[in-house]
Amino acid sequence: MIDKLEMFIALAAERHFGRAAEVCGVTQPSLSSAIRQLEDQLGVQLVYRGSRFQGLTPEGQSVLDWARKIVGDVRAMKDEMRSVHTGLSGILRLGVIPTALPMVADLTAPFTAHHPNVRATVLSRTSAEILAGIESLELDAGITYLDNEPLGRVSQVPLYVEYYRFLCRKDSALAGRDKVTWAEVAGESLCLLTSDMQNRRIVNQLLAEAGVRVQPSVESNSTIALISHVRSGKWSSVVPMRLAQMFEDGSLRAIPIVQPEAEHVVGLIMPRRDPQTPVLSALIDEAERFGERGR
Repeated sequence: MIDKLEMFIALAAERHFGRAAEVCGVTQPSLSSAIRQLEDQLGVQLVYRGSRFQGLTPEGQSVLDWARKIVGDVRAMKDEMRSVHTGLSGILRLGVIPTALPMVADLTAPFTAHHPNVRATVLSRTSAEILAGIESLELDAGITYLDNEPLGRVSQVPLYVEYYRFLCRKDSALAGRDKVTWAEVAGESLCLLTSDMQNRRIVNQLLAEAGVRVQPSVESNSTIALISHVRSGKWSSVVPMRLAQMFEDGSLRAIPIVQPEAEHVVGLIMPRRDPQTPVLSALIDEAERFGERGR
């Protein structure tokens, strides 16, 4: 039953029988047969079928919620039993919003030092992708904003407060200022993150509260791309303070933005489960120590 539920979860995520079969390491006929057997066992149709996958039935959506909980609990049980015999081990899949990537090593470095048999996979994801990945069991945990948009059914641990900086070349018009306002930022030629990024939605909201709107000439989902455009001298940007500190050097300046000097909490999120897996319990402990150091 567990194997069939895992195949069903994969099918719901991939929305394609062939790709789901690849994810599960089985042939497409084997996966299709497993889904039909699951339907027979439960006595309901789970999937709308035609020449290709056409979505889940209402019963299928309900079963998906149960499947994720059951499979998540089984994985947690296996992890706990493995840790009893071999100590903490396995793979931690961590989704991180791009603006938090500069600090993620401050969490993963001590965590892996304390637990050398755990390997961490850090994946750059939007806040929405992190929530979806945790729900679908593709991610174990995530680092994202805690206080801006709804998070749903997750547990959370605050890590640090994000502040915002105007990043520009040292020869830019505003480079000599100690601080700038959001209205002044709007008058500059900007490159910003794309609108699917929560950071961009925060920036848009702060600009709107200042009574201005911005249509940047360059957008990217990569913070590295933003930095490279700022270095060219043609653009400036709005970036989190921790990211700005990584790149502030002889050629760039990071200036506090005021009116208001906005802040948002960034933290660790994970499935709401009791008990947590041993790996996630250890990660929560490390995150709490991280948060205490940042206060």
